[in-house]
Amino acid sequence: MSQSSPLFTPLTLAEWQREYQDDPQRIREIYSTAFSAAENSDPAWITRASAAHVEGQIAVLLAALAQGKTLADFPLFGVPFAVKDNIDVAGLPTTAACPAFAYTPQDDAAVVAKIKAAGAIVLGKTNLDQFATGLVGTRSPYGAVPNTFNPAYVSGGSSAGSASVVARGQVAFALGTDTAGS
Repeated sequence: MSQSSPLFTPLTLAEWQREYQDDPQRIREIYSTAFSAAENSDPAWITRASAAHVEGQIAVLLAALAQGKTLADFPLFGVPFAVKDNIDVAGLPTTAACPAFAYTPQDDAAVVAKIKAAGAIVLGKTNLDQFATGLVGTRSPYGAVPNTFNPAYVSGGSSAGSASVVARGQVAFALGTDTAGS
């Protein structure tokens, strides 16, 4: 696994809100830096959102502000997040870690839509044990997600990719699922 540096400085929600308080347009600068060296050699990610996909999300937020909305209308404005790849994100493939199952949804899952409506930015889809039916984070044709703190150990859990990208500062939070107590 590429032990890439964090895309973002780890911030609390209040700190993210302060980042944009004086100039919401900074969102473009913040995300352009994050994608200047974006790669997908990290097995924690199945699909990274393209710069164009991220820019589309940013454009929606900035258009809403231009039409009279305020930052108070978007409590998660500009906060980066990831989605386990068994939850739909419009325009990004959903595979459940099974390439033969892959499809690209036109609509977001309800939880993703609500989080995006609050202003958060999806950066991609994370790896998981195939169909979320494992407990160790290593059963995926996209590669095993190494333990964030010690690559000699398994990562653990079917939401291993989501946990890994949060632990390494790639995103502020991530969606996961629980299958049978995993």
